[in-house]
Amino acid sequence: MMRNEVPTIERGEQPSGDLASLWSGPVPTLADVYRARNVIRPHLTPTPLLEPDGLAERLGCRVFVKCENLQPTGAFKVRGGITMMSRLSEAERARGVVAASTGNHGQSIAFAARIYGANAIVFVPERPNELKVRAMERLGATIIKQGADFDECFAASRRYADDHDMHWVHSANEPDLIAGVATATLEIMEAVPDLDAIFVPIGGGSGLCGACVVGKSINPDIQVIGVQAEGAPAAYESWRRRELLELTTADTFAEGVATRTGYELPARILWDTVDDIMLVSDAELRRAILTMLETTRMLAEGAGAAGLAGLFKRRTEFTGKNVAVMLSGGNLTLEALTQALHEERPW
Repeated sequence: MMRNEVPTIERGEQPSGDLASLWSGPVPTLADVYRARNVIRPHLTPTPLLEPDGLAERLGCRVFVKCENLQPTGAFKVRGGITMMSRLSEAERARGVVAASTGNHGQSIAFAARIYGANAIVFVPERPNELKVRAMERLGATIIKQGADFDECFAASRRYADDHDMHWVHSANEPDLIAGVATATLEIMEAVPDLDAIFVPIGGGSGLCGACVVGKSINPDIQVIGVQAEGAPAAYESWRRRELLELTTADTFAEGVATRTGYELPARILWDTVDDIMLVSDAELRRAILTMLETTRMLAEGAGAAGLAGLFKRRTEFTGKNVAVMLSGGNLTLEALTQALHEERPW
């Protein structure tokens, strides 16, 4: 379904959507997340969970920042890559794996492929984040630049995998990826059992799905809120309308959330589970980058700062509450940081 503008739903109108028809395969459970933790434990250590006083003063609540920017790849997705690669057969690894990525998913696949001795080919858009490209190459992946944006390189990667009989890794419709990245939320919930809400960036949806699977299983009352760039609202609009959409553009500097398509497995998990998905502007993302840097000394990329941008926008709703923010990635280029410093100021 292609469109430039998505018609609005009038207040009181109930969107329709058959979840079972969207995805009939396995859906990750809390038990899968515990199994994934056992898989990744030899390769990754739990990341810090900070409680910065500076953020509490500005937002009026207790804020816990999950520092996934400190992963070896600089982003949370490495948890999913290791989990997924561990589940492949030796024959599948021998054939090699193919993925499409704007960078962080690709790094996770490259990192995991190196652990398990597999060949990894990662397709990236023609104008990628070169910081992430160099990181993937250092991990041993072969990089192919093809497509104007993520969705075009995504399609090219699938064709390549089919033509070369390699295992193709979907960036969102992979239960093992979701179970793996969900271990970040599990670490948060174990550290702060009385958490009231968690804000998680959403592009394809694996991180937000993981937060829903873990958060709602452990505490059904927790509010799980996804945050997406308003210039790339495919997941938001698909959730709001209960209809998978493919938009014609994705206009945001935050490549980690710059997707034009809603995906089946995330929709199956999120539509009846997530409490809200909200949109933030690029200006709000840049302010969140600077605020995160100033108050925590942590560097967040645009997508990685989305959770904080969302919490700031909704801060009056969470006064005095315990709120977690997923700092999902820190692979920010110097050019993007310079632009943020020149154009924006922290809150």
